[in-house]
Amino acid sequence: MSLSCLIRRTLTAQRLINLPAVATSSLTIFPRVDVPIRFLALTRPLKSAEPEKKEEENPEKESSGNVADGVIKGRIVEKIPVETSIRYLQSKAYSITYGEDPVWKNYRRNFKGQIPPRKTRKKCIRTGKVATGNPCPLCRDDYLVVSPENVELLKQFISPHTGETISFKITGVCQKKQKELLSAIDIAKDSGALTFDVPFRLYDYSDYKK
Repeated sequence: MSLSCLIRRTLTAQRLINLPAVATSSLTIFPRVDVPIRFLALTRPLKSAEPEKKEEENPEKESSGNVADGVIKGRIVEKIPVETSIRYLQSKAYSITYGEDPVWKNYRRNFKGQIPPRKTRKKCIRTGKVATGNPCPLCRDDYLVVSPENVELLKQFISPHTGETISFKITGVCQKKQKELLSAIDIAKDSGALTFDVPFRLYDYSDYKK
């Protein structure tokens, strides 16, 4: 009997009766032991889509950096009537705070990098609270109420040279307050509360002579 046949028979017998190691002609044969094999993954596991859905459902949370546990933390905005705002512009407290400059004169925007964004933020007030650490000039002071009746405040956002409304890129006003300003200025002009120069028009009188 050859050596290979002897080894093969010995291995078969050990598998059946689970015998200890046997020495066969200078070779030591050990019983077979089944070891579980673990396959390691070489790629990252895929993330579940559930957290992404939650983020998409609440886009307002991400836009506001002053949010914790779904509640906006910030100063509660007081509702001031227009009459009080008009008296505030003539008070001593206003002159001490702003002096003779417009309310947006000393305001500086906060942004990352050296180039400012093309537009200001959409709004500074969310759910009745100031949701940012650096609100725009009209949102940081509750007594600055944008209204067609508050003419002295509207004049600060109109260029004295061109008569046009000053851009939000210069004043730093948020987009919501800028829309309120444009609407209030148009209403004040239509009602006559705010005076403005009518542009000079050139007419071709030859069209009327025919």
